[in-house]
Amino acid sequence: MTLKKNKHYSSFLLLLILASQTLTGCYSFRGASLDPNLKTLQVQNFVMQAAGGPANLTLTFNEKMKEYFQRNTSLKMTNFNPDLMFEGSIVGYEVEAKAPTSSDKGGLNRLTIRVQVKFTNAKDENKNFDQEFSFYQDFPQNQTLSTVEKDLIPKIFDQIVLDIFNKTAGEW
Repeated sequence: MTLKKNKHYSSFLLLLILASQTLTGCYSFRGASLDPNLKTLQVQNFVMQAAGGPANLTLTFNEKMKEYFQRNTSLKMTNFNPDLMFEGSIVGYEVEAKAPTSSDKGGLNRLTIRVQVKFTNAKDENKNFDQEFSFYQDFPQNQTLSTVEKDLIPKIFDQIVLDIFNKTAGEW
């Protein structure tokens, strides 16, 4: 009886190991695979070309970009002759009233941030682009922008950086 149990256990364990190796071998991030010729990345300091926003807005965006690409790729940051380079500017920081109430006041306000990104792939210039990315977050009309900025900006930047990553990773 013991031999039969060990045989079933061994078969189960072998099947489990094979399944985990198969799943691990097939994994790719969002369907993108990094070209093995790409080794380095540079994120130039984005500049502010929009009115409004906190003084550290571009610094926050720059750090989000660097952190995301370092965490999700094997690319190394460099300041000299990068394989991939991102540069650009924050071109919009706007608040507008949305969802008006019966008293013609906005029930919600919307903060929208727009970022112009120039992407250069030194290994394949056909993959270069210059495109605007934007995202927004709504907040209640009874709250001021200064009280919600610290919570909204990271959420907006997280989505913009993800969109940029997906645009570039989809091209690898």
